[in-house]
Amino acid sequence: MANVVLERLSKTYAGGHAAVREVSLDVQDQEFVVLVGPSGCGKTTTLRMIAGLEEISAGEIKINGRVVNHIAPKDRDIAMVFQNYALYPHMTVYKNMAFGLELRQGVGWPRRIWRRLTDRGWSGKWRLQREEIQNRVRQTAAMLGIERLLARFPRELSGGERQRVALGRAIVRQPQAFLFDEPLSNLDARLRVDMRRELKRLHQQLKITVIYVTHDQVEALTLGDRIVVMNEGRVQQVGRPMEVYDKPSNLFVAGFLGAPPMNLMSGRLEKRDGGCVFSGSGVRVEGVGGGFSGFSELPRDVVLGVRPENVAIRPLGGLAEKRGESSGVKPVAAKILSVENLGDAMLVHVSPAAMENQKSVGESRPLVCRTHERASWVAGQAVQLEIQEKNIHWFDETTGRRLMFDS
Repeated sequence: MANVVLERLSKTYAGGHAAVREVSLDVQDQEFVVLVGPSGCGKTTTLRMIAGLEEISAGEIKINGRVVNHIAPKDRDIAMVFQNYALYPHMTVYKNMAFGLELRQGVGWPRRIWRRLTDRGWSGKWRLQREEIQNRVRQTAAMLGIERLLARFPRELSGGERQRVALGRAIVRQPQAFLFDEPLSNLDARLRVDMRRELKRLHQQLKITVIYVTHDQVEALTLGDRIVVMNEGRVQQVGRPMEVYDKPSNLFVAGFLGAPPMNLMSGRLEKRDGGCVFSGSGVRVEGVGGGFSGFSELPRDVVLGVRPENVAIRPLGGLAEKRGESSGVKPVAAKILSVENLGDAMLVHVSPAAMENQKSVGESRPLVCRTHERASWVAGQAVQLEIQEKNIHWFDETTGRRLMFDS
């Protein structure tokens, strides 16, 4: 296997559109790295430049320490699995998997005929190479559970079976690195779950270096050893999945990762009675203590973020008030707008409202609470929201960068 290093990699098209802007990344040997971001963020273009399918405008790509900027794709010793599988429709599954090996080892039929005519010893060599290819194809097919499909054509396969064949074609070559371009996006929900589990197992079994592109944050969080969040051609944050989820570096990452995404509320933070008060977006949060590192003074315009699973919802006058007081943050009054039942959880959409002794500041924006409690929440019901101080994220409203809070 290999490590892959990108140094200030950029891609600008003829019209002046910058698809990728100075991306730097160090993918370690046997690491599973996921590039994730919205459509048009530059993740697939980055992958195609690594594969050699796109010319580089600036920067360097190194595979095992060798600069490959001007090396042909076939000589980079990498394998790529495409979103649309890219199987040869006129070849059987076996031939699709063996074709790349035959080309690399020179046992395709034109070369085979020529060598038979010019080299008397070639026949024996060809038999040994052919047996090696057969063994590798059958071993890979057994690993993926597609042995019974080897004689079929792609048109006779389901989407999941085609994806396994595409994976097998890449694995059988035993390249230095594997590149995956949204390989599961054409599968239904159940198959995507199965294939995610299969990909994770294969990575652990084969100890391969993988760079994987997806727009699906669930795939990114479940598959990657590290994830690279991209937007508008730039890397926004790199880190282990839960590090990025728990400590997003900016507003984009905070709003992109998570389903449903983080609740974000713009407002103003002020000092009051030895602590701080946040007011904005129809919410007033009292009792957030301490101060902010790097702040010369308050008040300051900030964005408060809290994930739906970290917003506890209680009936008005319930236990939320006591719990809120114990954490220093007073409960927020709200009214239920709608309820979504997910089976294992419920998404409760609420509209913050002023407490009896508070004034709502700014335009009220709906919040989402994710709860596993099977309570009979109904639209129009008055409730209280409990937000623990340790679960609050703070961002600078101007730059969008994460702010550290000193409690």
